[in-house]
Amino acid sequence: MTDSPWQNAYLGSLAADALSMPVHWYYDRSALIDEYGQVSHYLAPRNPHSGSILWRSHYEALNEKGEILHDQARYWGVRGIHYHQFLKAGENTLNYQLATELVRFSIANGGYDADQWLDRYAEVMLTPGWHRDTYLEEYHRGFFTNYAKGKPLRKCSIRDEHIGGLAQVPALCFVLRDLDLPELRKQVKEHVGLTHSHANVLRAADTLSRLLFRIAEGIPLREAIQREAGDWISGTKAEKWSSQPDTTIIGQRYSPACYIAESMPASLYLAWKYHDNFDAGITANAMVGGDNCHRGAVVGSLLGAANGIAPEWIDGLVSQAVPAA
Repeated sequence: MTDSPWQNAYLGSLAADALSMPVHWYYDRSALIDEYGQVSHYLAPRNPHSGSILWRSHYEALNEKGEILHDQARYWGVRGIHYHQFLKAGENTLNYQLATELVRFSIANGGYDADQWLDRYAEVMLTPGWHRDTYLEEYHRGFFTNYAKGKPLRKCSIRDEHIGGLAQVPALCFVLRDLDLPELRKQVKEHVGLTHSHANVLRAADTLSRLLFRIAEGIPLREAIQREAGDWISGTKAEKWSSQPDTTIIGQRYSPACYIAESMPASLYLAWKYHDNFDAGITANAMVGGDNCHRGAVVGSLLGAANGIAPEWIDGLVSQAVPAA
């Protein structure tokens, strides 16, 4: 494991996403277990995905500046298609592929710059074959629809309210790890706002950056949650609930779905319960289903920063997550 809480936060988010990837958006937990068993190591996805609703989704590029589905477009509208059908065991979903690219690009360019990143984001998304992921979140579709209409990149953000907007936050915090807290918060909120103009997503991104900063200072995870995330979850309630099954808390008290108002406290609950056990925490996150991949931005980063990560989680990732400077 690495010595840096910032790097462990970033790698932890990648590990949590890759672990959850094959069982992403399973809302029927019985089907998840029947089809994959206990997900405690990286697995490849399989078709059919019994809970897939990709057949309901639609996206049509207005012109070449909106062409982001490429050869994956033919699978939209088809029943049973796994959202990440062509990914390998240990490979990350698109939002985290972008997080890794953000790290690589920033290192190669001597630091982070929002406008340079927007240019790179447009470049890779419009390049056929850059990603092999079948599903693209609503914010990508909305962003590139606006871009295809002629809007400048700085004006293409949409009011997306999903936790997927946090996927790049641990990566960016790793890149900006030498900043003081006020400047870190400012740049994180600006970055997330490039694609997500929803106030609650920006608030969640700010919370996550503050939590990671406190953990990097040496503050224990539960104390950090009590200090910085009380508007999302009560530590007293989280401790009281921690004796109950995870599927009771994330399923009955909180929705396992992607909307930030429910998914952020659900993620913080899992981080609270498994505060001292990275492996158990990301496994629990995967097994409760729903939008487990994007909850991984919170669960994986906080548990990774607080506890470190065993080498097998890092070695098993397909991406070269941290290139040499």
